[in-house]
Amino acid sequence: MDLGINGKWALVCAASKGLGKGCAAALVSEGVNVVITARGEEALNRTADELRALGGGEVRAVAGDITTPEGRAAALAACPQIDILVNNAGGPPPGDFRDWDRDAWIKALDANMLTPIELIKAVVDPMSERGFGRIVNITSAAVKAPIEILGLSNGARSGLTGFVAGLSRKTVAKGVTINNLLPGPFDTDRLAATAAGAAKSSGQTIEAVLAQRAAANPARRFGTKEEFGATCAFLCSVHAGFITGQNLLMDGGAYPGTF
Repeated sequence: MDLGINGKWALVCAASKGLGKGCAAALVSEGVNVVITARGEEALNRTADELRALGGGEVRAVAGDITTPEGRAAALAACPQIDILVNNAGGPPPGDFRDWDRDAWIKALDANMLTPIELIKAVVDPMSERGFGRIVNITSAAVKAPIEILGLSNGARSGLTGFVAGLSRKTVAKGVTINNLLPGPFDTDRLAATAAGAAKSSGQTIEAVLAQRAAANPARRFGTKEEFGATCAFLCSVHAGFITGQNLLMDGGAYPGTF
């Protein structure tokens, strides 16, 4: 299927690895020109080289902290225009809400709610004027089924979800869609880190913890960044113009509800 986005420009946040990288790779393969950003310059540049080797659209790398005004300004300035925005940021750490002070909450809100909103604010009106725009926010399956130890993520990402629910109904008439992708267990560094923590507390090996988690999923495995990226690319395509304000759960069937 031709997604119809060849030659468009995309900004993909936190794209040096994991799900952000998967989304950037899928878009580049479709001929999209992509600006990728992340804090780690070395890893970001390696990813940029890998993406260029795909032979698709142009790839530009801008190292910086997207949660800061300076980081956002640098990333936005690298794009001649932004037709596609993929918001992404690492999730805040797990823990007990009794241990989180105001600074911990503000940091989580900055990364997982306020930064995406600031980027949406920067691009949505120009998108509307051109009559085309795709905004995809990578959130979490915890929005659908909250995880008790991920209270910071539950709260911040749910706030973004509520904001998007309202705005997305206003922008779609101008050809601009806004949707959220909710990843469950994907084979990423974050999954490995949480498994390492569980292994340490339980006395098991990391491999044993990962095997148990994979077996517990209806798919009997973890998702891949390639699967995630392909889904993101479709939501960014010309074929997805009638999809907006949705929360697409990608968890291998782990969520047991009908709705």
